[in-house]
Amino acid sequence: MTENELSKLKIDKAAWSGAGKRPAGRALRVALAVAAGVLLILAVRHIFPPAVEVDTSAVSQIYPSQGLTLLNSSGYVTAQRKASVASRTTARLVWLGVEEGSRLRKDEVIARLEQDDVLAARDRAGATFKANQADIERVQSELTDAAQNLERMKLLLADKSIAQADYDAAEARFKKAQAGVSVARWTAGSSGAALRESTAALGYTLLRAPFDGVVLTKNADVGDIVTPLGAAANAKSSVVTIADLGSLLVETDVSESNVSKVKAGAACEIMLDALPGERFPGLVHMIVPTADRTKGSVLVKVKFRALDPRILPEMSAKVAFLSRELSESERVARLGVPAAAVVEQGGRKVVFQVADGVASAVPVETGARIGDFLELASGPKAGARVVMSPPAGLKSGARVMAKK
Repeated sequence: MTENELSKLKIDKAAWSGAGKRPAGRALRVALAVAAGVLLILAVRHIFPPAVEVDTSAVSQIYPSQGLTLLNSSGYVTAQRKASVASRTTARLVWLGVEEGSRLRKDEVIARLEQDDVLAARDRAGATFKANQADIERVQSELTDAAQNLERMKLLLADKSIAQADYDAAEARFKKAQAGVSVARWTAGSSGAALRESTAALGYTLLRAPFDGVVLTKNADVGDIVTPLGAAANAKSSVVTIADLGSLLVETDVSESNVSKVKAGAACEIMLDALPGERFPGLVHMIVPTADRTKGSVLVKVKFRALDPRILPEMSAKVAFLSRELSESERVARLGVPAAAVVEQGGRKVVFQVADGVASAVPVETGARIGDFLELASGPKAGARVVMSPPAGLKSGARVMAKK
């Protein structure tokens, strides 16, 4: 091997030393960057700790009756007195004097059907009745004349001034006149009945309110054919539907397992979805003595102690069955907070109010316990969100996030 070739096999120490230093420098820089990142994360977590997931609830108006509730159920407001006003005859509707929401008095005219033919029939029956009345007067006059003639014939027969045949003829005439009066009276009675019938038929063309009520629906309009059965495709069997708003009750289904908690005459409170925030005193009017096998429930009817004009049929309702009657003071709403939200901290009662994702300890003064709530004498206002069952380590100023 030549000297030149041997020189090529020598190790270049300078080159090896430089190549080894470069990887070591990069590793150091990476390690320093990782360490700096970890420190930064720890610092951020220390300065900005992660939000704690909590359950929240609202401070709200509560009622003392909530602590006396035995059972809750839902149902609907229904009118116990309701009618679909229809015609007894088939005719065209020519006038309609009401619309939805119209208030009616008993026997007030709602609508009128065409009546030309009925009027003509009534006039004909009236004329026939008058003619029969006049006929009674005529045959009555004939009877009077026949009676007077018969008396004269009796006197003449006693004096033997006439033959027996003349007297018999006078007597036959008298009896015939009597029969004529009876026939005329019976005929007049028949024509009188026909007149009353035609008058009634005329009355059927006027549709009247069967009781005081309010129009719920209008089912026909002027020009429609109204028929008792609604058999024709373009005919209507009902003109309007009315309800007596004085007969409004709440009908609610109570499960068979809970019906023993319900007693006739027991106190209730009624809440309507249409009138939130208001509670209406009521009482159990009736427990219908049969069960619905498909739903496993019993129908209970609840009566309003005082009806409000804002209460309408078919409104959704909730009923709270109470253990006793409420006093006047117990009917007033009070500010309350869930009992689970109140904790002891530093020798005082506090709740953690949540605003903009931050929990703040707010001192409170509580009163009586009402169901799952405590009456709130001082503290957050109605609508404020508070932490339910605050974690032991929760402090004022902590970041929180409401659980979904």
